[in-house]
Amino acid sequence: MARSRRPRIDGRRKARYRNAEVDFLKPILPDFDIKEWEKKPWPERLKMACQDWVIQGYGTPMPVYLFYVLKVGFYIWMWTWFCSFTPGMGSLRAIGEWWYAPIAFQKAVLWSMAFEVAGLGCASGPLAGRYNPPFGGIFYFLRPGTIKMPFFKGAPFIGGSKRTWLEALLFAALMVSLVRALIAPELGFSLLLPIAILVPVIGVLDTTVFLTARSEHYYSALICFLFAADWIAGTKWVWAAIWFWAATSKLTRHFPSVIAVMQSTSPMTQYLPFLRKAMFRDFPDDLHPSRLATVMAHVGTVVELALPMVLIASDGGTSTTVALAVMLAFHLFITTSVPLGVPIEWNFMMVYGGFVLFGHYADVSAFSIGSPVLITSLICAVFLLQLAGNLFPSKISFLLSMRYYAGNWAYSVWLFKGNSIEKMDTHIKKPARTTRAQLREVYDEDTVTGVLSKVPVFRAMHIQGRILHSLIPKAVDDIDAYEYADGEAIAGLILGWNMGDGHLHQQRLLEAVQNECRYEEGELRCIFVEAQPIQRPYLAWTIADAKTGVIESGETNVKELLALQPWPG
Repeated sequence: MARSRRPRIDGRRKARYRNAEVDFLKPILPDFDIKEWEKKPWPERLKMACQDWVIQGYGTPMPVYLFYVLKVGFYIWMWTWFCSFTPGMGSLRAIGEWWYAPIAFQKAVLWSMAFEVAGLGCASGPLAGRYNPPFGGIFYFLRPGTIKMPFFKGAPFIGGSKRTWLEALLFAALMVSLVRALIAPELGFSLLLPIAILVPVIGVLDTTVFLTARSEHYYSALICFLFAADWIAGTKWVWAAIWFWAATSKLTRHFPSVIAVMQSTSPMTQYLPFLRKAMFRDFPDDLHPSRLATVMAHVGTVVELALPMVLIASDGGTSTTVALAVMLAFHLFITTSVPLGVPIEWNFMMVYGGFVLFGHYADVSAFSIGSPVLITSLICAVFLLQLAGNLFPSKISFLLSMRYYAGNWAYSVWLFKGNSIEKMDTHIKKPARTTRAQLREVYDEDTVTGVLSKVPVFRAMHIQGRILHSLIPKAVDDIDAYEYADGEAIAGLILGWNMGDGHLHQQRLLEAVQNECRYEEGELRCIFVEAQPIQRPYLAWTIADAKTGVIESGETNVKELLALQPWPG
C-alpha cells in the first residue's frame, strides 16, 4: 500500500499562514494615519495619541488576553500538582476537602514566590512590553554577565553591576530549595529555613531578585511559617497590611487618574466606548478624571481601607462573610481590568489567602501571636517599613512600601538620540532585544510605530506624568531627534524584570548602561521623577546625561500639574 504523505506547503502558503497569524494578534492601531502623525510636532502628536488612548487603550487584541488566562490556569494547576505530594490532596474533584489545609496554603505562597522569581508572574507578556521572549526572570538571573542592582553598590566582591557565577549559583540554590519544599509531603522548619536565608542574601547581591520574589508579601508570610504555633495569626497581619497600606497610598490627588487610565485599557470596556469616555471630564478636549472616575477612586479607597479592619476584628459570622464578599468583588474588579503590570496571579493569591486566613480560620485571632520575635518581625516588615516608605519614598521601593496602584510612583524616561538605543543590543548581555526590534520581527513599520506611540501616553495620562511637559525641553533641544523610551521597558530589557519600581531604572542603571555602551554627550538623556511623599505636595526630579552625569534637579508642586492636560500647551 502506498504510504500517505503530508501535503506540501509552498512558500506562498507559508507566508499566508504567517500573515494570518500576525493579523490575528495585530494590535488595535490608533485611529489616525501613522505617517501623517509622524510629521506633526511633539505636542500635537502626544495630544492625538492621548485622545486615541481613551477609546483604544493600549490597543491590545483580545487573543492576547488568552495568554494570561492560560498562564493563570498553569499557575493554579501546578499548585494542585505540588499539593498532590501530600496524601489526600491535589485532586481538583475533591478540592473542597483540602483547599484550606495549612500545607496547601503554605505551598501556594511558596509556589507564588517561585512563579514570580522565574519571571512567569508580574511584568510578563505583551501587556508588559515583553514580546520575544515573553518572560525575563530566570533567563537573566541564571546568566552570568547580565546587569544586576547590588544593594551595596561598589562594595568589594558584592557591589559590582554584573552578575557573577556566585549570584547565578545562589539563585539556582533558591529555586532548588523552593522546588524541594514544594514536592515535600510535609513542610517543616528545615525546608523553610534555607529559603528564608537565601532570599535576603540574594537581595543584598541583587535587589532586583529580592523585589521579583514579591518579598514584601511572600517573604513576610514565609517568616510567619517558621513559627508553627503562630503562623496563621501572623500571616493575617501580612494580608491586612497589604490592603491597609495600599489604601493609604491612594489618599492623594493621583489616584483618580489611575481609575480612568485602567478603564481605558480594560478588556471589559473594550467594546463600550461611551463608558471609557465617561471616565474623563469632557472628551476629547479635557482629559482630567471625571466625577465618575473620582467617585470610583474614593469608593475603592474606602473599601480597601475598611476591609482589613473588619476582617482583623471579626471572628466569623455575618461581618466576615460580607467582608469576604466585598474582598472578592474588589479583586475581581482589578483582575478583570487587567492592569498593564498584569499582577493577575498575585490578585488570585490575595483572594485565596483572604478566604483561608479570615474565612476558614476566622476563629484564630490575629492578636493571639505568642512569639515576641515574630511580633517584632511583623512590626518592622508590615508597619515601620511601609510608614517610612510613604514618608520617604525616595529611600524605599514602592513594592516594599505596599504602595500599589496609587498613580504615585517613581519613574523615568530615557531619550536616545537617533538610533543610539541599538547600542544596548550590541553592547549589553541580555536575552531580549529592544522593544522596537522585537516588534519588527512580526509587524510592519507603521504597526510598530503605532504601538510605540502609546508608550509616552501612559505616563502623560497620569498626573505625575505631566511634569514632563516642562522637563523634556530641559533635557533635550529637539525631542524629534530622540527616541522616547520608558524606564520600565529599559529595566525589563536589561535587568530581566520590573513592575513599577522606578528605583530600578534611575541613576544606578544609567551608570551601568554607560559602562557598557559608552554613549557620547547628548546621545542619551534621562529624566528621573520621584514619587510624592504623603506629607509633602512635591515631586522631585533629576535630568542626567549618560556621559556627563546630572544636568539639573529640582522639585515641582503637584498643584501645578493638576491644572494641566496630558499634552503640552
